[in-house]
Amino acid sequence: MLCSSFEQKIIGQQETGYYMNANFQQNNAINANFESPYVKLRSINIGDCKWTEGFWADKFKLAEHVIVPHMGDILKGDIGHAYNNFKIAAGLMEGEAKGMIWHDGDFYKWMEAAIYVYAVNKDESILKEMDEIIDVFAKAQREDGYMHTHNQINGSEPWTQICDHELYNSGHYILGAIIYYRVTGKTNWLDLAIKHADYLYTVFEPRHEHLARFGFNPSQIMSLVELYRTTKNKKYLELADIFVTMRGSVPMDLHPSVPYWFTGDQCQMKTPLREEKEAVGHAVTGMYLYSGAADVYAETGEKELIDALDRIWSSAVERKMYITGAYGQCHHGAYDDQNMIHEGFIDDYMMPNSTAYNETCANISNAMFNWRMLGLKGDAKYADIIELVLHNSMLVSVSNDGKHYFYANPLRMNHGQREYSDHADCTESPDREPYIECFCCPPNMARTIAKVAGWAYSLSDNGVSVNLYGGNKLDTHMQDGTNIKLSQRTNYPWDGAIEIEVDECKAEAFNIAVRIPGWADEASVKVNGQEVDLEKQAGTYVNIEREWRAGDKINIELPMNVHFMEGNPRIEEVRNQVAIKRGPVVYCVESPDMPEGTTILDAYISGNAKLEVENRPDFLGGVSVLKGPLHVRQDKQNKMYNKISAPKLEKYETIFVPYYAWSNRGTAEMTVFLPVVWE
Repeated sequence: MLCSSFEQKIIGQQETGYYMNANFQQNNAINANFESPYVKLRSINIGDCKWTEGFWADKFKLAEHVIVPHMGDILKGDIGHAYNNFKIAAGLMEGEAKGMIWHDGDFYKWMEAAIYVYAVNKDESILKEMDEIIDVFAKAQREDGYMHTHNQINGSEPWTQICDHELYNSGHYILGAIIYYRVTGKTNWLDLAIKHADYLYTVFEPRHEHLARFGFNPSQIMSLVELYRTTKNKKYLELADIFVTMRGSVPMDLHPSVPYWFTGDQCQMKTPLREEKEAVGHAVTGMYLYSGAADVYAETGEKELIDALDRIWSSAVERKMYITGAYGQCHHGAYDDQNMIHEGFIDDYMMPNSTAYNETCANISNAMFNWRMLGLKGDAKYADIIELVLHNSMLVSVSNDGKHYFYANPLRMNHGQREYSDHADCTESPDREPYIECFCCPPNMARTIAKVAGWAYSLSDNGVSVNLYGGNKLDTHMQDGTNIKLSQRTNYPWDGAIEIEVDECKAEAFNIAVRIPGWADEASVKVNGQEVDLEKQAGTYVNIEREWRAGDKINIELPMNVHFMEGNPRIEEVRNQVAIKRGPVVYCVESPDMPEGTTILDAYISGNAKLEVENRPDFLGGVSVLKGPLHVRQDKQNKMYNKISAPKLEKYETIFVPYYAWSNRGTAEMTVFLPVVWE
């Protein structure tokens, strides 16, 4: 039996039993850390911030009117089949289980997205549909609390196959129920989730060694912490801690169902988390694990956990992250001679472009992990990563029409190098697909767009921090219970001018902390027209403390210069190449903007090029493009190795488009990094 020192970590914390409706009214944030003892920045409630205009308002409208309803049609229909699986498990229809074994979780994530939409638009038809689905859940869930439709339909015994994703589905089941309760006050789904969590406790609390590896893709850790925050029942926090402790706790060859590619670091099972020094293995399972461990730390304050998370963050962000905020350097590979890797991290600075995997779920989970670290530490560097992911490696996963999806997100697309279209599951398609058999990423994207307003602000001890920029209105309560209302007006990320107006606040002094992004050198911050006499260092918050009054305005000017970005010299794949970045947005060149008959590999850029910004509100969903010269090579070389003289380059005026908006004009080639020539 595995031992845990959990009892020592939560001494003084009281178990209050079941939830009460009053609790959801006070603390209904996405991550309800309002009472978490080891948090510096706390979450606002769901719906307290609403997008009003501009970039994220447009994306939310797309999610509300297209992405979420269209995705629901897929998942409730015969193609997606997810809802059919629940009906079959409930005895409401005949049939066989279809979709991946984690398809239940995909459905729960879509429901979570729909609930965030309801929190804003209050469309009662959404609640009606959710309640109908929850009634089916009640019929499908086993009497003992077990819920996993594939195993139930197929008659398989629970907890016999490591790869069955039972706990992954459990995590999204529990979280969906919690979010539904926090938004509506309804307990119909939460009752089922509590019964399910109680069942998990009976299975895993004894810490049997043969179950230690069943934390694969551990969404359940985050959800169990949220269930603890909702119910105040400490056994759910205890169970979350058990799952963290189980990682890396048993011999690698213990369980006969462990496939060979799971015998190393693939699922972060080789080294106990508290001893881990770097980001390893499958990128999604890793970021889910680290996010869950961060939530556990927020409640327990265990130093070993936060020290490990600091080391892992440094490894992932500083040595294994793409310029778009993406994770997952390869689809299949090896970390060393004992570690088969699938969709995951490999060596430091090994960053292929065209074969990069960068699964959308991995990119989103990067933002999820950094959101939690931001809460724990209050350091703006975590918000920088969130912003980077949101504007690039998350958003690239969905088309402008909201109905087509990428799973993998490389930084270069060369036709003929890899036959992407030969992948039956479409995870490496050259075009966004209307349906991907492995459908985990699209609903993850949908719920992220639907909930991201909840990340725009946080609550400090006596104030508010502004984490993300976009036209919005904030109406929330500070930690002392007083109301604060703010209005933000901006055309960010296309323009660096941001105005924040105080609409309502308390009379006593408090703080408004505004973030200066890490890329924004020489930013300006004014209050009521007067420059703030505080250091405005890139990558920090400017913490403005004063007695605020309604009508006070903060004006922030972020210099939106175009920058050529080079990689660390140890990144061999981008030596003598540059990427283009303006503000938080990474740009690329796409083959529709190159001369006919050329390929993306013919493209070079001058290191002296001056690129002009042009706003195009009717192009690619409304973007700012960069106009300037591209050098196109004329003397093509097709051998493996070729003698070379000065290449023949022809200058061509073109545009560079945001990376997230590529592949909306038909099948195309694309590259983020370009080789440099000097004139």
